[in-house]
Amino acid sequence: MQTMRYINLLDRVSRVKTMRCFSYNNAIVFVVPSHFMSQAVGAQGKHVQIIQNMLGKRVKIVPDVRGLEDAKRFVQDVIEPLSFRSLEIGNNEIVITAGGMHKASLLGRNKVRLQELGQIVRDMFGKELRII
Repeated sequence: MQTMRYINLLDRVSRVKTMRCFSYNNAIVFVVPSHFMSQAVGAQGKHVQIIQNMLGKRVKIVPDVRGLEDAKRFVQDVIEPLSFRSLEIGNNEIVITAGGMHKASLLGRNKVRLQELGQIVRDMFGKELRII
């Protein structure tokens, strides 16, 4: 129910419709069609600022994926400002190779971020996530 409220808020503020919204690292992430990115963000990030002020949470808007070929870009957009060395797509899983502090940050305390990102990857691509 909360997700629907977030989606409706984005629609009211920016007039951009999306069906995908999720929480990652205490931020609300909206997935919008790539040709509506500038409209969703607004001039100088105005729409993002309005939504952030209304929700009291950070907001990210990322472009939608067309398929597995966009997986690397999508995951990078979601976890930004963190980064990873590589992303490999297997039959049933997506493997992210990180290193050192980036791996610890991607896992999060009690592996909370790993669980959040794993759920996002399952919903978007139908594959399991593994971070090494």
